[in-house]
This record gives sequence, C-alpha cells and structure tokens, in this order.
Amino acid sequence: MSSISGETKYVVFKIDNEYYGIDINNVKSIERIQDFTRVPNAPPYVKGVINLRGEVVPVIDLRMRFELTPRELDSNSRIIIVFVNEIQIGLLVDSSSEVIEINGEDVDSPPIVKENISEDFINGIGKQNGNLIILIDIEKVIGHKEIEQVS
Repeated sequence: MSSISGETKYVVFKIDNEYYGIDINNVKSIERIQDFTRVPNAPPYVKGVINLRGEVVPVIDLRMRFELTPRELDSNSRIIIVFVNEIQIGLLVDSSSEVIEINGEDVDSPPIVKENISEDFINGIGKQNGNLIILIDIEKVIGHKEIEQVS
C-alpha cells in the first residue's frame, strides 16, 4: 500500500490519454505556453528556460522525460510551475484539467511494470470516479542534479 494517507489535493494534468497528478503543495501556478530559450548541454528532456515574472525558470518536457512520442505544442499545452527543495521548475504538459482530492484509501501502490514511465517516478495510482490517475513523485521526475546545472 502507498504511504499516502488522509485526503490529499492533486493538480491533475494530461499527457496523451493518461491522467497524472502532482501534490498541490508542490504547485505554484499553471501558465500558458511562452517562448523557451534553449540551454546548451542540458539533458534532452529540458525544453529550455522561460522568463516568469522576472525569474529564469527551467522547463522540463514531461513527454520526453517519460520517453513518450513528441507532440507539437497547442492552445491546450500548459507549463505547471512547481517548487521542489527551493528550486522552481516548469513542467510542460499536454493540458491541465483540475484540482481533485483523493483519499489515501483510494491510492494503490505503483505497478511493478517497466514500460514508458519508470516506476521510480510513480508514488501511486489514484482512483476517482472510475478514472485512474498516476500520482507522480515530482522530486524523482525532476532529477535535481541535472536541473541544478541548468538553473
């Protein structure tokens, strides 16, 4: 069983046809797409940096991080700004949908299957209204060593 207990709020977003959730306590804001500045020698999944209200913020393309097929950005694409260990990072997603609450009893342990997304990135699988929501471990997804080099 997952270590998640009680009721937790998650920001839910979509990549392809899958729903993912990030603990709302890590989310600062959700932004529309803006121009990226590429960073030389950054990992391939780092899209670049953006200027967010005077701050330079690195942006990770979650499609590339999860080794999914690249897709053109569109009007639904969003950048979710998160704080992890005092580092501000942007997460590029296909769309952001809502904030939901999930009870700890509605969260199962991650599956022991290695396919597109590494199980290391998953905290658990939330169930709500018949939908499955992959709850990601934002610290592991970000990979601090790589991001500290960019920021």
